[in-house]
Amino acid sequence: MILQKLSLLNYKNFEAESFEFDPKINCFVGNNGVGKTNVLDAIYHLSFGKSYFNPITTQNIKHGEDFFVVEGYYEKNDTPEKIVVSAKKGQKKVIKRNGKAYDKFSEHIGFLPLVIISPADRDLIIEGSDTRRKFIDGVISQRDQDYLNTLLNYNKVLAQRNSLLKYFVANNTFNQDTIDIYNEQLHTYGTSIFGKRTAFLEEFLPIFLNRYKAISSGDERINLVYQSQLQENDLHTLLTTNINKDRFSQYTNFGIHKDDLVFEIDGHPIKKFGSQGQQKSYLIALKLAQFDFIKNHSKTNPILLLDDIFDKLDETRVTHLISLVDNENFGQLFISDTHAERTEEVIKKVHQTYKMFPLSTVN
Repeated sequence: MILQKLSLLNYKNFEAESFEFDPKINCFVGNNGVGKTNVLDAIYHLSFGKSYFNPITTQNIKHGEDFFVVEGYYEKNDTPEKIVVSAKKGQKKVIKRNGKAYDKFSEHIGFLPLVIISPADRDLIIEGSDTRRKFIDGVISQRDQDYLNTLLNYNKVLAQRNSLLKYFVANNTFNQDTIDIYNEQLHTYGTSIFGKRTAFLEEFLPIFLNRYKAISSGDERINLVYQSQLQENDLHTLLTTNINKDRFSQYTNFGIHKDDLVFEIDGHPIKKFGSQGQQKSYLIALKLAQFDFIKNHSKTNPILLLDDIFDKLDETRVTHLISLVDNENFGQLFISDTHAERTEEVIKKVHQTYKMFPLSTVN
């Protein structure tokens, strides 16, 4: 799969811009603030229908304008594909494939597999469990449409149950029959999600361990541990036996929305016991394992975005990342960096075709 051309209209800092890409390596270079990351984010937008850095749609519209349009021209399985994501203030976002709008955005997820490695990934270590659940869900959803639909249904029922709990308190009432309906739905959806997350981690962990071993110079033991309340009991039992707690807090305290991934090094949380270098290696291995997993299931090379990695990683890790495109198992690569000479020097080492895109001023 190759992204051949990208067109931006009123997207973030770009008024109107087009790029034609090399099938292997593409580098956006320039000072901070000129829009390098915004170009990568536009490519991400085409795959997921949203920004990686700012999910609030209206904040991706250029200041002073009312709409944005992002167009991508791809070649996938020798077939041309045109994807358009557009948004206008006061209206719903639209995603079109070859001129036809999707009824549900979820139908598009996984069609254009993509992995991004960014300094923002550190949130996976320092932020709460919600960020790590989104990582799991994002990887699985790119290859399993049923999983994504089940997750959307679970979250919808969860919101309804939480609203009902608040209603009970506000109106000094309670209805067990209504709660039972929501409990049964959450149990059905949640059990399916738990099973697929468990199966995913069993397959993903060996891939991740191999990637970490390849890019780390140390001999530390690392691990990725899935934690879920459903490992202790089935969800229906958890919801039923803890109803008083839920009524008091006006919130559903048990379910797969409380799951977490624990990042460990030598048996301890990497957040507290891992050096900066170890944390960086961990995150890169995590994202490269994501690439491998998606590729294995989609039979397509995902697009790989490397955002601002030269300023955040040491030369050894950067060289390892770039050298991956020398392997025929990798496809198209997009890079952003502040130093054109530094970028080109590393790129030349991998003996692949490439294009440099200097961005000098904010449009």
